[in-house]
Order: sequence, then C-alpha cells, then structure tokens
Amino acid sequence: MNFTDTHCHLADAALRENLPHILTAARKVGVKRFIVPATRPQDWQDVADLAEMPSEHGIRVAFGIHPWFSDGIAEQDFAGLAAVLARYPGAWVGEIGLDFYDKTQTPQQRERQIQVFSRQLEIAQTLRRRVIIHNLKAAADIAAAVKQTGFTRGGIVHAFSGSAEEAHVLTKLGFKIGIGSLLLNPNARKIRDTLKALNDGDFVLETDSPFMLKKEINTPANIPGIAKIAAEIRGTCVEEIAKVTERNADALLER
Repeated sequence: MNFTDTHCHLADAALRENLPHILTAARKVGVKRFIVPATRPQDWQDVADLAEMPSEHGIRVAFGIHPWFSDGIAEQDFAGLAAVLARYPGAWVGEIGLDFYDKTQTPQQRERQIQVFSRQLEIAQTLRRRVIIHNLKAAADIAAAVKQTGFTRGGIVHAFSGSAEEAHVLTKLGFKIGIGSLLLNPNARKIRDTLKALNDGDFVLETDSPFMLKKEINTPANIPGIAKIAAEIRGTCVEEIAKVTERNADALLER
C-alpha cells in the first residue's frame, strides 16, 4: 500500500531538524508523497528549500498566507507570492483560507481575512494552481469567496472538522476533503459522521504534522493509523482506503 500525506509542515523546525529520519520512517510504512504548505512570507524560503530536494523524496510544496497572518500583509506580499510561484511551476497556493473560530474577532479582522484569501484565490486562478484551504467555522464564507472570485482550479480543504452538508458544498466546488489526525480523537464524532457521508472520490489523507497531537510530535508516519480508522468508519479495508485516496491525490497532482 502507498499513501500520500497531503498536508504536513515538514519545513517547521520541529520536523526540519530531523527530516531524513522522518522521511525514512514514513516510507517504511508506505507514505511515499508529501504536500508541504507554507503559512507566511517568512517561511517561503524554508519551503522552497524542500522543493529543491531530489524528486525521489516525493515532496510537493505550496506557498501562501495563512489567515492567522492576514493582518500584517501588504500589497508587496501578494507580488512576492506571485513571484515565488513563478519560480516553482509545480507549487500550489497554500495554506490559505479563513479562521473564524475566535469569537472575539472584529468584523474588520474577518473582512481582512476574506480580502487576503480572495486575493490569493485570484493569483491561484491566474497561474492555474490548486489551493490548500484552512477552514475553521467559515465554510459558508469560503464557498462564497470561491464563487465570487471565479476560482475553478480545486484543491484540498484540509483538516476538515465540519458537517457533511458543509463538505458537500465544498466538494461540489471541486475540492477534496482533507481527513486527518482528528480521527485519532475518539470523541470527534462530527468528522466521523462526515467521513461516512463522503463519496470515495471526495477525500484525501493528511496528518497536519507536527501539529494535532497533544503529547507528541505528529509525523507523516501516522497516516496508516488514520487510514485504519477511516476504513473502520466506512466499513471497508485499509487497502481500499489507500486505493481511493491515492487515486484522489493523483487526480489533484496531475498538471
């Protein structure tokens, strides 16, 4: 069985310092490909360094501005994003999106997130790139921004935690749903119900390494464990989960 970790922050210091061991451990359990997003201009070079690794490492990268950093973004950062994407024709745009979890956010802060997200969707559409979307309590606004900007390139809504209804809205817009380490929490009932409701062609696997685990550093080697739980939830075998999610990842990674 082969797997792809469609969202892992391998450029994060917690993983980068031990990257050869982490990649070797992942490959031993069948994780052969890795999609590595950036979160802000300050880490684009670290992600770019991973893009320069030999192709046999299976690393694909994305450059973008995470919604947490929207407030400090200037026009020159969008120009910088377009420039780095031009240097890496295979790169996606990400991690971008909206995060409305914090109820103390002002309307102005939320509007700024939408502006930064929309600009990046426009850049991705112009350059014909897929996107990696961060979505927390913002599915309706994400769908609205995708429609308003005319974005049609698709991608992944990562670390999904929403309802089946929200997932179906997003899959109809061309996105795969990132199913990840939240499954390792037996109390996360909503995502289990959502996973049951998805079609085989609607989801991919991810870890969001090094995050999501409370007592240890998450790594891509945890993908088979996520796949096992996904198989149990969907009443199938791990081999079938590997087959359908690799097919879905292949479809996204095709140029």
